[in-house]
Amino acid sequence: MEEKKVHKTSVGGQALIEGVMMQGPKGMATAVRKPDNEILVEYHDVKHIKDKFKIFGFPVIRGIVNFIESMKIGYKTLMYSAEVSGMEDLEEENPSKFEKWILDKFGDKLMNFITGIASVLGVVLAFVLFMYFPVLFFSKVNEWSGNAITDYRGLIEGVLKIIIFVVYITLVSQMKDIKRTFMYHGAEHKSITCYETGMDLTVENVKKCSRFHPRCGTSFIFVILIFSIVVYTIAAKIFPEIADNRILWILLRLAFLPLIMGLGYEFIKYAGRHDNLFVKIVSAPGLWMQRLTTKEPTDDIIEVGIEALKAVITDNPKDDEIK
Repeated sequence: MEEKKVHKTSVGGQALIEGVMMQGPKGMATAVRKPDNEILVEYHDVKHIKDKFKIFGFPVIRGIVNFIESMKIGYKTLMYSAEVSGMEDLEEENPSKFEKWILDKFGDKLMNFITGIASVLGVVLAFVLFMYFPVLFFSKVNEWSGNAITDYRGLIEGVLKIIIFVVYITLVSQMKDIKRTFMYHGAEHKSITCYETGMDLTVENVKKCSRFHPRCGTSFIFVILIFSIVVYTIAAKIFPEIADNRILWILLRLAFLPLIMGLGYEFIKYAGRHDNLFVKIVSAPGLWMQRLTTKEPTDDIIEVGIEALKAVITDNPKDDEIK
Protein backbone atom coordinates (compact mmCIF):
# COMPACT_ATOMS: atom_id res chain seq x y z
CA MET A 1 0.00 0.00 0.00
CA GLU A 2 1.36 3.41 -0.95
CA GLU A 3 2.10 5.78 1.92
CA LYS A 4 0.68 9.26 1.52
CA LYS A 5 0.90 12.09 4.01
CA VAL A 6 -2.58 13.33 4.80
CA HIS A 7 -2.18 15.11 8.14
CA LYS A 8 0.23 15.93 10.94
CA THR A 9 -1.10 15.11 14.39
CA SER A 10 -0.50 16.44 17.86
CA VAL A 11 -0.20 12.90 19.20
CA GLY A 12 3.02 12.06 21.03
CA GLY A 13 4.24 9.42 23.41
CA GLN A 14 7.01 7.67 25.26
CA ALA A 15 8.42 4.17 25.44
CA LEU A 16 7.89 2.41 28.77
CA ILE A 17 8.95 -0.88 30.30
CA GLU A 18 7.09 -3.42 28.15
CA GLY A 19 4.73 -0.68 27.07
CA VAL A 20 3.97 2.66 25.43
CA MET A 21 2.43 5.87 26.74
CA MET A 22 0.50 8.08 24.32
CA GLN A 23 -1.01 11.55 24.67
CA GLY A 24 -3.62 12.84 22.27
CA PRO A 25 -6.99 14.62 21.97
CA LYS A 26 -8.67 11.98 24.16
CA GLY A 27 -6.12 12.35 26.96
CA MET A 28 -3.22 10.18 28.08
CA ALA A 29 -3.20 6.39 28.04
CA THR A 30 -0.73 3.59 28.57
CA ALA A 31 -0.63 0.14 27.04
CA VAL A 32 1.56 -2.36 28.89
CA ARG A 33 2.15 -6.05 28.21
CA LYS A 34 1.40 -8.00 31.41
CA PRO A 35 3.23 -11.21 32.44
CA ASP A 36 0.23 -13.26 31.24
CA ASN A 37 0.70 -11.69 27.77
CA GLU A 38 -2.46 -9.55 28.02
CA ILE A 39 -2.17 -5.88 26.99
CA LEU A 40 -3.51 -3.63 29.74
CA VAL A 41 -4.75 -0.27 28.43
CA GLU A 42 -5.54 2.42 30.99
CA TYR A 43 -6.29 6.14 30.91
CA HIS A 44 -4.45 8.45 33.31
CA ASP A 45 -5.56 11.81 34.65
CA VAL A 46 -3.26 14.64 33.57
CA LYS A 47 -3.63 18.18 34.83
CA HIS A 48 -1.65 20.70 32.79
CA ILE A 49 -0.61 23.89 34.56
CA LYS A 50 -1.26 25.89 31.39
CA ASP A 51 -4.97 25.07 31.74
CA LYS A 52 -4.95 26.86 35.10
CA PHE A 53 -2.60 29.72 34.27
CA LYS A 54 -2.84 31.01 30.68
CA ILE A 55 0.63 32.57 30.79
CA PHE A 56 2.17 29.09 30.85
CA GLY A 57 0.60 28.43 27.46
CA PHE A 58 2.39 31.32 25.75
CA PRO A 59 5.08 30.56 23.13
CA VAL A 60 8.55 29.73 24.53
CA ILE A 61 7.19 29.66 28.11
CA ARG A 62 5.06 26.63 27.24
CA GLY A 63 8.16 24.76 26.12
CA ILE A 64 9.78 25.10 29.55
CA VAL A 65 6.57 24.09 31.33
CA ASN A 66 5.99 21.19 28.95
CA PHE A 67 9.50 19.84 29.52
CA ILE A 68 9.06 19.82 33.31
CA GLU A 69 5.63 18.22 33.04
CA SER A 70 6.93 15.62 30.58
CA MET A 71 9.71 14.63 32.95
CA LYS A 72 7.23 14.23 35.80
CA ILE A 73 4.67 12.30 33.74
CA GLY A 74 7.39 10.20 32.14
CA TYR A 75 8.76 9.09 35.50
CA LYS A 76 5.31 8.21 36.88
CA THR A 77 4.27 6.18 33.85
CA LEU A 78 7.65 4.43 33.77
CA MET A 79 7.21 3.32 37.40
CA TYR A 80 3.63 2.29 36.59
CA SER A 81 4.76 0.15 33.66
CA ALA A 82 7.42 -1.53 35.81
CA GLU A 83 4.69 -2.60 38.22
CA VAL A 84 2.20 -3.78 35.57
CA SER A 85 4.80 -5.62 33.49
CA GLY A 86 5.94 -7.60 36.53
CA MET A 87 9.48 -6.23 36.58
CA GLU A 88 9.19 -5.22 40.23
CA ASP A 89 8.07 -8.74 41.13
CA LEU A 90 11.08 -10.22 39.34
CA GLU A 91 13.43 -7.93 41.25
CA GLU A 92 11.79 -8.85 44.55
CA GLU A 93 12.15 -12.58 43.78
CA ASN A 94 15.92 -12.33 43.46
CA PRO A 95 17.12 -9.61 45.84
CA SER A 96 20.79 -9.42 46.74
CA LYS A 97 21.93 -10.13 50.30
CA PHE A 98 22.52 -6.43 50.82
CA GLU A 99 18.99 -5.60 49.58
CA LYS A 100 17.51 -8.23 51.91
CA TRP A 101 19.40 -6.75 54.85
CA ILE A 102 18.29 -3.20 53.97
CA LEU A 103 14.63 -4.25 53.64
CA ASP A 104 14.67 -6.25 56.86
CA LYS A 105 16.29 -3.46 58.86
CA PHE A 106 14.74 -0.32 57.44
CA GLY A 107 11.88 -1.27 55.11
CA ASP A 108 10.72 0.51 51.96
CA LYS A 109 11.26 4.04 53.31
CA LEU A 110 15.03 3.73 53.15
CA MET A 111 14.85 2.21 49.68
CA ASN A 112 12.79 5.21 48.57
CA PHE A 113 15.39 7.49 50.15
CA ILE A 114 18.18 5.69 48.29
CA THR A 115 16.21 6.04 45.05
CA GLY A 116 15.94 9.76 45.71
CA ILE A 117 19.67 10.03 46.32
CA ALA A 118 20.33 8.14 43.09
CA SER A 119 18.13 10.61 41.20
CA VAL A 120 20.04 13.56 42.67
CA LEU A 121 23.35 11.95 41.73
CA GLY A 122 22.02 11.47 38.21
CA VAL A 123 21.26 15.19 37.93
CA VAL A 124 24.72 16.04 39.30
CA LEU A 125 26.36 13.70 36.79
CA ALA A 126 24.39 15.30 33.93
CA PHE A 127 25.49 18.76 35.14
CA VAL A 128 29.14 17.71 35.28
CA LEU A 129 29.11 16.02 31.86
CA PHE A 130 27.07 18.53 29.87
CA MET A 131 27.68 21.81 31.67
CA TYR A 132 30.87 21.88 33.76
CA PHE A 133 33.19 19.61 31.77
CA PRO A 134 32.74 21.38 28.36
CA VAL A 135 33.42 24.75 30.02
CA LEU A 136 36.46 23.38 31.87
CA PHE A 137 37.79 21.68 28.74
CA PHE A 138 37.49 24.83 26.64
CA SER A 139 39.06 27.00 29.34
CA LYS A 140 42.12 24.77 29.57
CA VAL A 141 42.56 24.40 25.81
CA ASN A 142 42.06 28.15 25.33
CA GLU A 143 44.77 28.86 27.94
CA TRP A 144 47.20 26.47 26.24
CA SER A 145 46.52 28.13 22.87
CA GLY A 146 47.14 31.62 24.24
CA ASN A 147 43.44 32.55 23.92
CA ALA A 148 43.58 31.91 20.18
CA ILE A 149 40.19 30.14 20.14
CA THR A 150 38.22 32.52 22.37
CA ASP A 151 35.87 33.49 19.53
CA TYR A 152 34.88 29.84 19.06
CA ARG A 153 33.81 29.23 22.67
CA GLY A 154 30.13 28.52 21.93
CA LEU A 155 30.91 26.26 18.97
CA ILE A 156 33.59 24.16 20.70
CA GLU A 157 31.64 23.73 23.93
CA GLY A 158 28.52 22.85 21.94
CA VAL A 159 30.27 20.29 19.73
CA LEU A 160 31.84 18.70 22.83
CA LYS A 161 28.38 18.32 24.42
CA ILE A 162 27.10 16.67 21.26
CA ILE A 163 30.04 14.23 21.26
CA ILE A 164 29.42 13.35 24.92
CA PHE A 165 25.72 12.83 24.23
CA VAL A 166 26.33 10.59 21.20
CA VAL A 167 28.91 8.48 23.06
CA TYR A 168 26.59 8.13 26.06
CA ILE A 169 23.61 7.02 23.96
CA THR A 170 25.81 4.63 21.97
CA LEU A 171 27.02 2.92 25.14
CA VAL A 172 23.58 2.79 26.76
CA SER A 173 21.96 1.37 23.62
CA GLN A 174 24.12 -1.76 23.96
CA MET A 175 22.35 -2.80 27.18
CA LYS A 176 19.87 -5.65 26.66
CA ASP A 177 16.95 -4.09 28.60
CA ILE A 178 17.51 -0.72 26.97
CA LYS A 179 17.47 -2.29 23.51
CA ARG A 180 14.00 -3.67 24.21
CA THR A 181 12.79 -0.30 25.48
CA PHE A 182 14.14 1.26 22.28
CA MET A 183 12.05 -1.27 20.33
CA TYR A 184 8.97 0.09 22.08
CA HIS A 185 10.21 3.56 21.17
CA GLY A 186 10.31 2.43 17.56
CA ALA A 187 6.77 1.03 17.83
CA GLU A 188 5.55 4.36 19.21
CA HIS A 189 6.99 6.27 16.24
CA LYS A 190 5.89 3.76 13.61
CA SER A 191 2.32 3.67 14.95
CA ILE A 192 2.01 7.46 14.89
CA THR A 193 3.53 7.63 11.39
CA CYS A 194 1.09 4.97 10.18
CA TYR A 195 -1.83 6.99 11.51
CA GLU A 196 -0.49 10.22 10.01
CA THR A 197 -0.21 8.61 6.58
CA GLY A 198 -3.88 7.65 6.70
CA MET A 199 -3.39 3.89 6.77
CA ASP A 200 -5.35 1.54 8.98
CA LEU A 201 -3.66 0.75 12.28
CA THR A 202 -2.68 -2.85 11.66
CA VAL A 203 0.57 -4.62 12.45
CA GLU A 204 1.37 -5.08 8.77
CA ASN A 205 0.80 -1.41 7.95
CA VAL A 206 2.79 -0.18 10.95
CA LYS A 207 5.73 -2.42 10.00
CA LYS A 208 5.99 -0.57 6.66
CA CYS A 209 6.38 2.84 8.33
CA SER A 210 9.52 4.66 9.38
CA ARG A 211 10.65 4.54 12.99
CA PHE A 212 12.10 8.06 12.69
CA HIS A 213 9.87 11.00 13.63
CA PRO A 214 10.67 14.75 13.80
CA ARG A 215 8.73 15.30 17.05
CA CYS A 216 10.79 12.76 18.99
CA GLY A 217 12.42 13.67 22.31
CA THR A 218 15.78 12.70 20.81
CA SER A 219 15.29 15.35 18.13
CA PHE A 220 14.26 17.84 20.82
CA ILE A 221 17.51 17.28 22.71
CA PHE A 222 19.56 17.70 19.55
CA VAL A 223 17.70 20.88 18.63
CA ILE A 224 18.51 22.23 22.10
CA LEU A 225 22.18 21.34 21.61
CA ILE A 226 22.24 23.08 18.22
CA PHE A 227 20.39 26.17 19.46
CA SER A 228 22.70 26.34 22.49
CA ILE A 229 25.69 26.77 20.17
CA VAL A 230 24.05 29.82 18.60
CA VAL A 231 22.77 31.35 21.86
CA TYR A 232 25.97 30.81 23.85
CA THR A 233 28.13 32.12 21.00
CA ILE A 234 26.10 35.34 20.98
CA ALA A 235 26.14 35.52 24.80
CA ALA A 236 29.94 35.16 24.86
CA LYS A 237 30.21 38.09 22.45
CA ILE A 238 27.86 40.26 24.50
CA PHE A 239 29.34 39.33 27.89
CA PRO A 240 33.07 38.63 27.24
CA GLU A 241 34.14 39.32 30.83
CA ILE A 242 31.58 36.87 32.19
CA ALA A 243 32.60 34.28 29.58
CA ASP A 244 36.20 34.51 30.81
CA ASN A 245 35.13 33.67 34.36
CA ARG A 246 34.38 29.94 34.53
CA ILE A 247 31.86 30.06 37.39
CA LEU A 248 30.01 33.12 36.10
CA TRP A 249 29.91 31.65 32.61
CA ILE A 250 28.34 28.43 33.91
CA LEU A 251 25.75 30.47 35.82
CA LEU A 252 24.98 32.50 32.70
CA ARG A 253 24.61 29.32 30.67
CA LEU A 254 22.17 27.96 33.25
CA ALA A 255 20.20 31.23 33.10
CA PHE A 256 19.86 30.93 29.31
CA LEU A 257 18.95 27.22 29.38
CA PRO A 258 15.17 27.75 29.90
CA LEU A 259 15.11 30.13 26.92
CA ILE A 260 16.90 27.57 24.74
CA MET A 261 14.48 24.85 25.83
CA GLY A 262 11.53 27.10 25.01
CA LEU A 263 12.92 27.91 21.55
CA GLY A 264 13.63 24.23 20.94
CA TYR A 265 10.05 23.32 21.79
CA GLU A 266 8.71 25.93 19.37
CA PHE A 267 10.92 24.54 16.62
CA ILE A 268 9.68 20.98 17.25
CA LYS A 269 6.10 22.20 16.96
CA TYR A 270 7.02 24.08 13.78
CA ALA A 271 8.75 20.98 12.39
CA GLY A 272 5.59 18.98 13.03
CA ARG A 273 3.67 21.26 10.65
CA HIS A 274 6.29 21.98 7.98
CA ASP A 275 8.71 20.04 5.81
CA ASN A 276 10.90 22.79 4.31
CA LEU A 277 14.69 22.93 3.86
CA PHE A 278 15.29 24.72 7.20
CA VAL A 279 13.37 22.05 9.11
CA LYS A 280 15.20 19.25 7.30
CA ILE A 281 18.65 20.71 8.08
CA VAL A 282 18.02 21.36 11.78
CA SER A 283 16.13 18.07 12.26
CA ALA A 284 18.69 15.90 10.45
CA PRO A 285 21.05 15.24 13.44
CA GLY A 286 18.15 14.28 15.73
CA LEU A 287 16.65 11.99 13.11
CA TRP A 288 20.05 10.37 12.64
CA MET A 289 20.36 9.83 16.42
CA GLN A 290 17.05 7.99 16.38
CA ARG A 291 18.94 5.18 14.66
CA LEU A 292 20.37 4.58 18.13
CA THR A 293 17.38 5.46 20.34
CA THR A 294 14.85 3.43 18.33
CA LYS A 295 14.98 -0.17 17.17
CA GLU A 296 12.77 -2.10 14.77
CA PRO A 297 9.99 -3.62 16.92
CA THR A 298 8.63 -7.16 16.76
CA ASP A 299 4.95 -7.80 16.00
CA ASP A 300 3.99 -8.18 19.67
CA ILE A 301 5.61 -4.85 20.52
CA ILE A 302 3.86 -3.15 17.59
CA GLU A 303 0.54 -4.43 18.95
CA VAL A 304 1.19 -2.56 22.20
CA GLY A 305 2.00 0.65 20.33
CA ILE A 306 -1.20 0.36 18.29
CA GLU A 307 -3.36 -0.17 21.38
CA ALA A 308 -1.84 2.86 23.13
CA LEU A 309 -2.44 5.05 20.06
CA LYS A 310 -6.01 3.87 19.50
CA ALA A 311 -6.86 4.88 23.06
CA VAL A 312 -6.05 8.57 22.53
CA ILE A 313 -7.13 9.36 18.97
CA THR A 314 -10.58 10.45 17.84
CA ASP A 315 -12.79 8.93 15.16
CA ASN A 316 -12.12 11.92 12.90
CA PRO A 317 -8.38 12.28 12.06
CA LYS A 318 -8.86 15.98 11.34
CA ASP A 319 -9.59 16.53 15.04
CA ASP A 320 -6.11 15.28 15.89
CA GLU A 321 -4.22 17.63 13.58
CA ILE A 322 -1.66 20.07 14.94
CA LYS A 323 -3.24 23.47 15.31
